[in-house]
Amino acid sequence: MFAPKKPGAPDRQSRASMSKPGRPRDDEAEQRILHVTLEHLSRSGYSRMSIDGIAQAARVSKPTIYRRWPGKEDLAVAAVARLQVSEPAVNDDDTVTALTAILGNFRRSLLRPRGMALLGTVLAEEEHAPRLIELFRERIVSTRRAMLRTVLERAAARGELQPEADLDAAVAVLVGSFYARYLAGQAIKPDWPARVVALVWPGLAWKASQPTATRRATP
Repeated sequence: MFAPKKPGAPDRQSRASMSKPGRPRDDEAEQRILHVTLEHLSRSGYSRMSIDGIAQAARVSKPTIYRRWPGKEDLAVAAVARLQVSEPAVNDDDTVTALTAILGNFRRSLLRPRGMALLGTVLAEEEHAPRLIELFRERIVSTRRAMLRTVLERAAARGELQPEADLDAAVAVLVGSFYARYLAGQAIKPDWPARVVALVWPGLAWKASQPTATRRATP
């Protein structure tokens, strides 16, 4: 005859599961793997990046990688997904100052290790790994452009811009000037954000000589 189980005492199955805990997830190893993957992506490109090389550099086994990501593309996508625009708070009461501050942070992001090199990688691999460029656009490009456009839209709402100001073109020029400078082999110096804003702003800003009635009609 079985003795009754004491209240609160674990049964045999519970004791067995308690004695064999699952392998804990190693967050430190995971971060190390993703960091190494970004380095390999920017240095070697997606095609030449290998799970073997990443495992060796991250000091983990290949099964450790495959337990988290089914294949190379999934791993690369997870690494790129770590990229996120981190913007300090910008006071957009002064539009020129706000635009310059956003572009200053953009410059620092591009010049950090893996910045431009990673962009070249995702562009080159668009045909073979389209998820990479889609994620890069979502996390980096679209986010930055949205920040600039928000500042300009608020300026327009305050009546600071000309009614016909082309905000899409302005954002493209502000951001695109950095890529053009880099591709031309010219240094993106610390004063570049202010120089670009100083060039673009007069084409957007309200002209004091315009009639007052027109200014009131600004959307």
